[in-house]
Amino acid sequence: MRPMRRALLLIVLVLAGCTSLLNPNDPRLQTRAPELFRVRFATSQGDFIVEVHRSWAPIGADRFYNLAAHHFFDGQRFFRVRQGGFAQFGIPANPRVAQAWRTATLSDDPPKQSNVRGTIAYAFTTANTRTTQLFINLADNKQFDPQGFAPIGMVTSGMDVVDRIYSGYGETAGGGMRAGHQDALFAEGNAYLTRQFPRLDYIRKARLE
Repeated sequence: MRPMRRALLLIVLVLAGCTSLLNPNDPRLQTRAPELFRVRFATSQGDFIVEVHRSWAPIGADRFYNLAAHHFFDGQRFFRVRQGGFAQFGIPANPRVAQAWRTATLSDDPPKQSNVRGTIAYAFTTANTRTTQLFINLADNKQFDPQGFAPIGMVTSGMDVVDRIYSGYGETAGGGMRAGHQDALFAEGNAYLTRQFPRLDYIRKARLE
């Protein structure tokens, strides 16, 4: 096969295998997750691994699996970090992608596990409003259990990395989800965060293992 033809074929194959993150309803983003899977997060502070148990929260686990499989988390900032509380992420770096997923809500999973240190769960405002924002518990936050926050998995390696994620901005960089104070994050993505909160740590890439 001629080099030019081979290159064109490669481009076609790559494009055919790409899933558009601009369409949350794309069937390729609806795959059922394995019962147990791991995602390695490479961050500006180092690597950590999240182990997800589908039996804990199947609806949330399925979405997390598909997002990780299609590199949704790459480049994102940990935009809301409470020291000794939690580290939150899940708003895309690209504002077009962020806007596409902002209203892509999930039905609730009934909590089966407690929000102990190292667990990861979706943030939400009211019932059945989970989308893509998640938080890692930096301490035992059992007070979240009766509020409906359902852990999908746990950090099994690199919790020391998670503890080092920059928390100096507290709620100012990305708090106010329930009060509707995240508009700038969705409108500008990383451009806004880099300009206003340059010390935020970030996800270089997140990959299924």
